[in-house]
Amino acid sequence: MEHFHSQEFPDPVPKERSIFRQLVWDIFTTIIPAVLMALVVNVFVAEAAEIEAGPSMQPNFYVGYRVMTEKISYYFHEPQRGDVVLVERPANEGNLIKRVIGLPGETIEVKDGQTLINGQPIDEPWVKNWGGPGYPATQIPEGQVFIMGDNRPNSRDSRSFGPVPIETIIGRGWFVYWPLEEFEFLP
Repeated sequence: MEHFHSQEFPDPVPKERSIFRQLVWDIFTTIIPAVLMALVVNVFVAEAAEIEAGPSMQPNFYVGYRVMTEKISYYFHEPQRGDVVLVERPANEGNLIKRVIGLPGETIEVKDGQTLINGQPIDEPWVKNWGGPGYPATQIPEGQVFIMGDNRPNSRDSRSFGPVPIETIIGRGWFVYWPLEEFEFLP
């Protein structure tokens, strides 16, 4: 009686299992870590935001523009006047992209289209369309900022809902990445 060794007649099933196992291993070691890294970046480092509705930031940002926001700098310092920020709104209103105008402890007033901080007019080179509703002289509470759109007559902002808590700021605008011809880093 003759004996056959498995090496002479290899079984095709283990080879198929081997290919399947390699595929599963490749997915496990490549795709899953990439997805996890993307989630970590999105939660802790940066988040993309799209200007979805309204002309409130025109002519600097239009509907359809995509802005990359970074989430790290506000761990080291508070928002600064002029920062473009992505702000979380309650009650499923959607996130807002606005500009920080008033800082904690300052008294803000909007009168005849001019923004006054502690009674003094401020320079706002980003505003091209002045006007819109006024806002009475009000001290901004600690831990909050006053945000406004760049297109003042057409912006729903802190003039209508008041200052927003700093912890509702998701991130600071870092750069516009879409449309490509409008790519620019934000100051």
